Amino acid sequence: MYERAVHLLEAELGDEILTLDPAAGQCFGFNPVAASIWRRLAQPAGFDELKQTLLEEYDVTTDRCTEELRELMQVLVDHGLVRHSNSNSGVS
Repeated sequence: MYERAVHLLEAELGDEILTLDPAAGQCFGFNPVAASIWRRLAQPAGFDELKQTLLEEYDVTTDRCTEELRELMQVLVDHGLVRHSNSNSGVS
């Protein structure tokens, strides 16, 4: 599951989002695709849910969507904006 790791101040600029992390003093700009994912992460979501959101919004192949979403999520995690946890519902 992915979830937002920080609370950012946000300003919508067309289909993009400009954000500010006041605690860290950092600004981030989200292009339309990243903005769509950020909005979706108002509630925690799994990778497949996020991918489905993009496949419904954009004309993109499943393979390309998977690859680029994986890269985007890694960037968001690396910048401390999103947390990723492996949630296994069953324990063997």
